[in-house]
Amino acid sequence: MGFLSVIRRWALRDKMPIREISRRTGLSRNTIRKYLRADIVEPNFRTPTRPSKLDPFAEKLSGWLLTEQRKSRKERRTAKQMHADLVQLGFDGSYERVAAFVRGWKADRQHVMQTTGRGTFVPLVFQPGEAFQFDWSEDWATIGGERVKLQVAHIKLSHSRAFLVRAYLLQTHEMLFDAHWHAFRVFGGIPGRGIYDNMKTAVDRVGRGKQRDVNARFLAMTSHYVFEPEFCNPAAGWEKGQVEKNVRDARHRLWQVAPVFPDLEALNEWLEDRCKLLWAETAHGSLPGSIADAWEAEKAALMPLPTAFDGFVELSKRVSPTCLITFDRNRYSVPASFANRRVSLHIYPEQLVIVAEGAVICTHERIIERSHHKPGRVIYDWRHYLAVLQRKPGALRNGAPFLEMPDPFRQLQDQLLRKPVGDREMVDILSLILHHDEQAVLCAVEMALEAGVPTKTHVLNLLHRLVDGTPTDQPDVTPPSALALNKEPEANVSRYDGLRQGGARHAS
Repeated sequence: MGFLSVIRRWALRDKMPIREISRRTGLSRNTIRKYLRADIVEPNFRTPTRPSKLDPFAEKLSGWLLTEQRKSRKERRTAKQMHADLVQLGFDGSYERVAAFVRGWKADRQHVMQTTGRGTFVPLVFQPGEAFQFDWSEDWATIGGERVKLQVAHIKLSHSRAFLVRAYLLQTHEMLFDAHWHAFRVFGGIPGRGIYDNMKTAVDRVGRGKQRDVNARFLAMTSHYVFEPEFCNPAAGWEKGQVEKNVRDARHRLWQVAPVFPDLEALNEWLEDRCKLLWAETAHGSLPGSIADAWEAEKAALMPLPTAFDGFVELSKRVSPTCLITFDRNRYSVPASFANRRVSLHIYPEQLVIVAEGAVICTHERIIERSHHKPGRVIYDWRHYLAVLQRKPGALRNGAPFLEMPDPFRQLQDQLLRKPVGDREMVDILSLILHHDEQAVLCAVEMALEAGVPTKTHVLNLLHRLVDGTPTDQPDVTPPSALALNKEPEANVSRYDGLRQGGARHAS
């Protein structure tokens, strides 16, 4: 541009001949005339079209890039991986050529998204009780003195914009079902439609258009609560923009001001109270009043709440010879009569229920450990091993499950195992809980220990008195240390002598 400016100044201002300008610049007179005649201020240079080795594969690579954009960020292939795939298809060009194509493709797509491809929307309006929106997010909170990564469920009514946030340790089916129940409980009813993205806990396969293979358990939940599920297009979060905004707003309205909690239950109670408080504080925007006012008006349009959906996930498990089943790197005990057999495990958010032969045989509190650096835990119930003890009483001495017995049983065991047949006696006492209330047996053992008579006979006597309602506090019958007789006994053998002489009759 500077060189062109000099030519124009010499010709137009200094009236210098074109021949002299050509001599000074080295340009031809025709070129100088072209610049002056067209009144060109800045030169334009056309980039010549040159063939590239990537041209035969450009359409293939563009299709790959479009497919990768629809995936989550963690699942996308890198440009190096796509270059390696192109090499397998016959491409012999460099990685830099592929990387330059990817950069140009992304720049063009970003330009389109910022103009007509994105930024043009149709405002949506929902009738009372028509729909709700659901989404997951990942957030952090301090629970029990430790910073924990949480999977957070967000449920929002589309009309009144009332919302509930509930935290879990995992993003699984049983957590999804539990989040719906608590949301409907707080909202006071169920809308007619639920709007979701294509989460794996709801959709097994995404088909063409709106075709979806819906998970069977998820479909059972929607049938129980009688609402219609609707799924967004892939990578189209704006189709449920209300709950997407709620995810963003919750970070500074909830998580940045959250205190320290002793457990997850306390956190969810705080979240529920905090959400209801925000309903009253936040203006609706489209309707007069606050979110709480709009929710009060919408409640009449919601379907009444039925009973809670039995939202468990069922797995088939084989019980080991040590009466244990394994789930999530932890092991849980099962009654010994089901050892080496198949049982059904019902997984709930907070507990595990083991079912066999059409009945519940035991339950355990569920242990969720997010850290994979810690070893798995073994959760025993010593009662499950009583059937084995009756056949193998010697296992009581070092049996791992019996370390968790109540203290009175442990104290009685320490005293009875000192006797030759104390292990058999202790097993008989423990087996009493199979026929009597455990607290009654425990009370009898405590009374026997206090009396200083830790024997099976005494425990049985006390237990029968407790069961029959007989008073156990009998009067003290211990004799005094010395006795005083009113009439001292006399040594008289005269009757014996009479028997010997036959002078008296006797019993024979």
